[in-house]
Amino acid sequence: MGNEEIAVDVLVVGTGASGMSAAVTAAFNGLEVLVVEKEARYGGTTARSGGWLWIPGTRLATEQGIQEPPGAAKAYLKHEATTHFNEKRVDAFLENGPKAIDFFTRNTCVQFDMPAVFPDYHAEEIGGQPGGRSMVTRPFDGRELGSRIKQLAPPLPELTVFGMMLGSGPEIRHFMKAFKSFTSFIYVAKRLSKHFLDVLRHGRGMTLTNGNALAGRLAKAAMDRNVTVWLSSPVKKLVTERDGVSGAMVEREGKTVFVRAKQGVVLACGGFPHDIERRKQLFPHAPTGKEHYSPSPTSNTGDGLRLAETVGGRVEPAIPHAAAWVPASVTTRADGSKGVMPHFIDRAKPGVIAVTPKGTRFTNEANSYHDFVQAMVKACAGEAEITAWLLCDHKALRNYGLGCVAPAPLPIGRHLRSGYLKSGATVAELAGKLGIEPATLEATIAKFNASAKSGDDPEFGKGSKAYNRYQGDAALKPNPCVAPLEQGPYYAIKLVIGDIGTFAGLVTDENTQVLDSTGKPIKGLYAVGNDAASIMGGNYPGAGITLGPALTFGYVAAMQLVKAAAAIPVGVQVEQREPVVLARRA
Repeated sequence: MGNEEIAVDVLVVGTGASGMSAAVTAAFNGLEVLVVEKEARYGGTTARSGGWLWIPGTRLATEQGIQEPPGAAKAYLKHEATTHFNEKRVDAFLENGPKAIDFFTRNTCVQFDMPAVFPDYHAEEIGGQPGGRSMVTRPFDGRELGSRIKQLAPPLPELTVFGMMLGSGPEIRHFMKAFKSFTSFIYVAKRLSKHFLDVLRHGRGMTLTNGNALAGRLAKAAMDRNVTVWLSSPVKKLVTERDGVSGAMVEREGKTVFVRAKQGVVLACGGFPHDIERRKQLFPHAPTGKEHYSPSPTSNTGDGLRLAETVGGRVEPAIPHAAAWVPASVTTRADGSKGVMPHFIDRAKPGVIAVTPKGTRFTNEANSYHDFVQAMVKACAGEAEITAWLLCDHKALRNYGLGCVAPAPLPIGRHLRSGYLKSGATVAELAGKLGIEPATLEATIAKFNASAKSGDDPEFGKGSKAYNRYQGDAALKPNPCVAPLEQGPYYAIKLVIGDIGTFAGLVTDENTQVLDSTGKPIKGLYAVGNDAASIMGGNYPGAGITLGPALTFGYVAAMQLVKAAAAIPVGVQVEQREPVVLARRA
């Protein structure tokens, strides 16, 4: 079959967190693994993500003295997933998530840090927690990757400063206070100096943070286990023989190679954020498939889903929300190309509100990005376009920034000239530029300001939730999320709908095996990450609910493959302690 044929134990398709998790775990246990990636760089969506993972009950939480009430995490996920709660898959996640974290942190360079306080997005709901579930990837020195650092996909440009990745939390606060605190000024000066020196020496920054750190650490872990990775090598079709999937046809260096996967194929292609046809089918706000703006890599076009469908797999079509929604703005980069900026944090800052195209507020701006977009869709029902304006005054813009506009002292002229940032000396002037009736916008801001002066938001409760307050300005009392807009000029950025990953994916069982239309597992075929239907039921419970299950189910898939290779019956537990070296089979 094809021009060439090779045989491995496991074929993994995709180099994001889920695929590399499966590859590293399988290789650690003695399986021969080949990872193929259609892009010329590895890392996928993971490389440009925030690098946060949501996994309850880990050792990292316990070491900080955080003990969850028994059953709280399951109760929370049941509340969040509502009609799409899959108990077996949720149980598998909750059981194996802590095991996956233990495996990686004890046996590889993949390490995480957990802040004592990072609330669930709905911490006030049943089973919600004020902290202990979301962890972030520890920064990583890119030089440990050697020459392969050149093949690591870069972070999203819109989330960098001078091309430099910022760590979460404390580091961002240092940059925001660089000209208000001597300690922060020194920190920022050292960080920038190191970054520019790295760029001169290596062509890019070497202090990898967030998702770039996770992609880099997983790549190093794979290198340490001699995992083979083929870049620029798309899978063209899955091959079935007898009663299941036996491998795939891979295009590599102008040839078609049949890769026989003796134990199985793991699909980890990143979902379908740039598949126009499937967006048209599953995104109600995108009737042509084009009314959507994703910061995910453009190569994430649903390959894994289509491959599985050709051998009997099916995509879950009825999940309430087909993707993890995020409000986004479209900017013009210095080279003239378009960029998509996800708005994660700025909406929660004091002195910032959001209004509809008619000039009225419609939601608590500090709620999670997924919730914010749902409110935006509802507020724009019946309108030709689903959009909103994010507004602030001069004080808020220079203190916190807005979208791609950095806080002082960085200049804002480029964004004003490109039209990305709208401005007006008065509220009425700004309204005119936005196409809003001036009197309406003036009334909206006056109503907000009346209560904001005392830190209140009686209309929508901005700052009333733990997650709101976490993303606000802790130095502002009494409400870290609320301050009046009263210092002109005034500014606005147009918001549209984007995503940070798709939720609608292949139907799988708790072992990550892809199921056919009858609910039967397709032998030899597994799906993880965004190629599998989300266990969150279309909701977004907390920071890292994509990468947490991705790492976990990558681990689960690998352990199933290890069982298969060792002829261990399904259902028998395999504890991960020392590397298991399995005999090679011809």
